[in-house]
Parts: sequence; structure tokens; C-alpha cells
Amino acid sequence: MQHSILDRIYIAFLAILIVSFGVLIVFTSFMTRRSLVSEKTTTLSNEAALIASQTVVGYISGRYDKPGLEYLFQYYATALEADVWYIDEYGRVIATARASSTEGEVPEQVGTIPTNIYQLDPDYKIDTEHSETGNFYGLYKNDMISVNVPVHLDQMSSTGKVLATEHRGALILHATVSQINVLLRNIYSIVLIPCLVIIVIAFVFLAVVSKKVLTPVKKLSVVANEYSKGNLDVRTEIDSPDEIGQLAQSMEYMAAELSKLEEYRRDFVSNISHDFRSPLTSIKGYIEAMKDGTIPPEKQERYLDIVLNETQRLTKLTQGLLDLNNLESYGPYVKMTDFDIIDVINKTLNTFEIKCIEKGVAIYLNNHADDTRVMADKTKIQQVIYNLIDNALKFTPEGKHIYVTVTDKEKDDKLHISIKDEGMGMDEEMQKKIFIRFYKGDSSRGKDKTGTGLGLAITKEIIKAHHEVITVTSKVDEGTEFVFTLSKASAVQQS
Repeated sequence: MQHSILDRIYIAFLAILIVSFGVLIVFTSFMTRRSLVSEKTTTLSNEAALIASQTVVGYISGRYDKPGLEYLFQYYATALEADVWYIDEYGRVIATARASSTEGEVPEQVGTIPTNIYQLDPDYKIDTEHSETGNFYGLYKNDMISVNVPVHLDQMSSTGKVLATEHRGALILHATVSQINVLLRNIYSIVLIPCLVIIVIAFVFLAVVSKKVLTPVKKLSVVANEYSKGNLDVRTEIDSPDEIGQLAQSMEYMAAELSKLEEYRRDFVSNISHDFRSPLTSIKGYIEAMKDGTIPPEKQERYLDIVLNETQRLTKLTQGLLDLNNLESYGPYVKMTDFDIIDVINKTLNTFEIKCIEKGVAIYLNNHADDTRVMADKTKIQQVIYNLIDNALKFTPEGKHIYVTVTDKEKDDKLHISIKDEGMGMDEEMQKKIFIRFYKGDSSRGKDKTGTGLGLAITKEIIKAHHEVITVTSKVDEGTEFVFTLSKASAVQQS
């Protein structure tokens, strides 16, 4: 049978309460019993000393005979509810009296009283005051408190001065601990009732608190189950400032991100299918046309060039996808060197000279930094600059400009490299997706036939590997600006 969280909480809470109260009762009982036994022992010792000084000494002095002594012992035994023994200095039992009680609780003997105390224990100490708790050498059935008080007889001079003290045996009292046990049982009953009341109150309080806590937890469980089935539109409807509310918000945020991820997955499959299908369709069509004679031999060279361009496009697409996958899985290997970023930008701009002339777009380099040396991977940063300029050139119309700007902000150990175009621009939604692999701004995917949709994704991974940042700002019909940072070589060397 499967138990719920509430059941386990109840069981654990009940176990803790029972153990706690059990330890408390045992400890209280032990301390109370020890205190009561000590108090009872002290009382018996005082009574025994009094009886010894008033009664036993009188017997020794000849004021009482043995029957008179036993009569007085019986009085004391009844009053104290204790057995009274008198033994002389040789251990002989001279007189005894059994306790009696109106409640009938008297010490129950299982053996006969010996004629000499040394029959019970050859090492019994008559001349010292001591006490013990037990069955007194097996003589009693139940535990007894037994006290031994020595009897002394003082030898007086005619002037009343004590000349000597003679040891004349001992007085022994045996009292049952039944009264203490009754008192402890009363204590148990007194303590048990409040404990039960506390347990009931605690469980009522626990039920209220558990319901308040577990109700939203159950709701979260239901929502999580819906999420596992793919239904990411379900909401927890929990709005509280505590940890449960924070968990609910986190789950809803996770669902939103998973929904975006699912959308991205669909777009990714659609995009990669399109980018692979288009060149493959062209290659297949041209080869079939050449094979069946639709394209005559004298024109095949032209169409073979088209097929070659399409295969190069597929190769570039595949290599870009592999590169990006390696970057995201393992992170790019960066070889940090000290170089001048202006030299890298100039060399990269030279590669776009013919394209700019053909398209009628001018590129300007603006340097506003005194120190342009950076610490980075030169090859990969050149790839970043190439990708950003190539992207800007694709979407910048004829007669417009592209600006590459290097700035050095105050109190900043970094250079800021900006690539800004005067192209078509992007809306906010497009800016959020621009770094996603295979994403292209034109939904028809017809304007840019040469791009793979991987350049900006690779660019972002390279910048991230340098522990730098890249941002994009854009306005529709006004242009787009990409800005990334690089650490100055002087700052890295100083640190």
C-alpha cells in the first residue's frame, strides 16, 4: 500500500512525539523515584536513630524487658509501616516486629528471620550506619528500603560526663517501596493525560498546516504530470510569496521555455530540411536533365558549374553545422595572443572589396581608441568580424553604408567593436531569434540563397568562449548594429 506524503508526515510526527514523551516520562520517573527513595531512606534513618536512643537504650539499661521492647517495636512498626529488628553487638536478633497497615500493604517475607544477622551475610556491618534497596538477601519478595543504625550506650560519670560509649548492636528498619510505586503510578496518570492532549492538539495543528502546504503541492504534481504529457499550456494558478509560489513560478517559466524550445525544434527541422532539400533538388534535376539529353553537351559545363556551386553550398552548410555543434558541446579551443584589432579589421575589409564594388556599398572604419591591442584568438575573432560584415553586406541596399567602429570607453578595460549597417533592420521579435542556428530574417528564405543561417550562431559561441558579450540593436528600415567586446592586452598583462 502506497502512503502519501501526509501519511508519512503523520507517522513520523507521531513517532517523534511518542519517543519524546517516552524519554521525558522515563527520565522524570527515574529522577522522581531516586528522590523519593532518598527522602524515604533519610526519614527511616532518623526514625531508627530516635527509636534506638529512646527504646533500645532503655531495654539495654533495664527499663524494659523483652516483651515490653517487642510491644514498643510493634507500635513503631505499625506507625512507620516498616519491619523493626534489633540485633546485639554479636549479630543476634533480639527482638522484631512486623509492619501492619490499614491498606494491607505490608512487607511480604519469603523466608524466616534468622537468629543471627551473620547467617544472611557474614560480612554484615553492624557498627556503621548504612542503607540499601532490594530484597535484603532474598528475605523479602519485593524491593525494600533497609536502614541500619548503630546503637550506642554512653557510660556516664557521677557528674554527668560521658566517660565511654559502648557499641551495643544496631536497629534495622525495613520499609516497602510500594508507596513510592503508587506515587509514581499517580505521576504517570497525571503526566499521561496532558501528553495525550498535546498529541491531539499537535495533530490538529499539523492537519491544518499540512492541508495548507500539501494542497498546492498536489496541484503542482498534477501540473507537472500535464507537462510530462506535452501539455505546456496548463498553469498552476498558485500566487504566493513563499517557496511553493516560487516553485510554481519556476515551473511555469520552465513550461514557457520548453514551449519555445519545441517551437525552435520545429523551426530547426523545417529550416535544415529546406536548406538541404533545395540544393539537392537542383543537383538532382540538372544531373537528370544532362543524363536524358534535355541539356545538350555544349551547355553542360554551365550547369555543371551550378551543380558545383550547390555542392559547395551543401559542404559549407554541413561544415557550419558541425562547427557549431562542436562549439556548443565542447566549447571552442581559443589560442589567446596579443594582436592589434585594427590590423585584423583592415585585412577582413580587404576581402569584401570586390563585393562592395559590385553591390555599391561603402564600408568605413572609425577608430576612437588610443590602444587597440587585444588579448584574444586572432583567427576566431577574424571569423567573427567576417561573419558580421558579411551579414551586414547581405542586407544593406545599394548606395548605403556600413560602419566599423572601435571605441575605448573610460574606466573600462575592454574595446567595443561595432558593425553597423543602413539596411532593412529588424523588429524586436527578430532580434531575439537572430543568434538561433538556421534562423533567417526572411521567412520565405528566398532573399539570401548563399547564407546557411549559422554565421551569427557561430559568432555568439566564439564571443562566449572569450568570456565576452555581443549585443544587437536594430530598427526596421533604419539598420542594425552588432557590438561585441574584447579585453585589452595591457589590462590582461597587468592582471
